[in-house]
Amino acid sequence: MIGKGKSISHTRASMSYGWDQDNSAEVVLRQNMVGENPKELTQEFKRIQNLNQNCQRNTLSFVISPTIQDGQRLGTEELKKVTAKFMERMKLGDRQAIAFVHRNKEHTHIHLYVNRIDFQGRAYQDSFIGKRSQQAAAKVAEEMKLTTVKQVQFERDFDLKELKAEIKRRHDLTMAQFRPKDFDQYIETMRANGVKVLPSINKRGELQGFRFSFNGQDFKGSEVHRKMGMGTIGKDIQRNAPYRKLLSPGNKVALLGKLVPVPKKMALSLAKTVIKKSIRLGMGI
Repeated sequence: MIGKGKSISHTRASMSYGWDQDNSAEVVLRQNMVGENPKELTQEFKRIQNLNQNCQRNTLSFVISPTIQDGQRLGTEELKKVTAKFMERMKLGDRQAIAFVHRNKEHTHIHLYVNRIDFQGRAYQDSFIGKRSQQAAAKVAEEMKLTTVKQVQFERDFDLKELKAEIKRRHDLTMAQFRPKDFDQYIETMRANGVKVLPSINKRGELQGFRFSFNGQDFKGSEVHRKMGMGTIGKDIQRNAPYRKLLSPGNKVALLGKLVPVPKKMALSLAKTVIKKSIRLGMGI
């Protein structure tokens, strides 16, 4: 579950979004309020806010977002409990508040509006309110056995790690089985192995590297593995065809029916690979 919070001055506009019946909003918490529309609710806030003329951003706006899976199974009463516990964790006390739940999208979320000014005219301390909202949401999630941000991030990182490992495995398989002799062959054989390879061209029109698209995710070569940068791939391809010039005059490579320049550093690296391979073959190594 994620919590976000900030102080705002545009109370009525925010209330209108939260109340919007076209979004199938439903009230899950009402505290010290009786209004039946955004205008009435804003007026109720304003009566108390007039007790403190110095505070300009006098409304607290929070968004509480359970994970998609948690949101699908949480009923109105449970969401009301989530909101009440969140207010308690934020030490908001006895002040005006109203919360709406939106289920119009796949991701169920709660919009909570709280009067920053209490009934004594004191303003709520909003320092680091964004960070405190995150922490409060995490505590409520743990208390109610809901999924926390850390759990979501861990699962996401684990999934991405698995995807990257699978791309690297298919790259190794491509190099070992098909031994591509140029970049076009590499791209085609990787595609046959289920990985889409996308050339990255920099502002100078040079081939800077490759991106790898697999299972709905997209990564730079260096993100997949340190040995999947363009230079390393180019060296491996050149070793497969030692007497075939991967580089044409002007330090260009054939790519998708065009001649594309490569950075000087990579051109020099490929040239060294050719020289080393030729020497090894000439010496019978």
